[in-house]
Amino acid sequence: MTDAMVFCAAFIALYTGHHLGDHVAQTDWQAREKGGRGWPAARAMAAHLFAYHLCVGAALASLLIVDVPLRLPGVTAALSWSIVTHAFIDRRWPVRWLLRRSGAPRFAELNSGGINGVYLADQSLHLGCLFVGALLAAGLS
Repeated sequence: MTDAMVFCAAFIALYTGHHLGDHVAQTDWQAREKGGRGWPAARAMAAHLFAYHLCVGAALASLLIVDVPLRLPGVTAALSWSIVTHAFIDRRWPVRWLLRRSGAPRFAELNSGGINGVYLADQSLHLGCLFVGALLAAGLS
């Protein structure tokens, strides 16, 4: 199996795990509190990261069923990258900061008609990080 094939499989697994972790495993409490301050926010973030990465880890592990040759260094690098970047993005202020600095301050505040600018930017940033995670998983496997 080529590195490109491993990358594609890893990306699909990371993407699937991401959606399950962010949209199914995450509780209302985690979503509400993780961007706040103090210990309540830290506990909510830790709980979210744990549940999220159980989903991501299970998705990556499932690739072994179809003989995708992932190795521990690649999986470790991908998961480590994911934990750090996911926690940073989910603090919310980095997404707002980026949108304001990139000329989209109104989009940062958009929250109407089922559209939420910060959420859309958050998911886009996560997707970019999943791409890098798949590169790590494939390159170190």
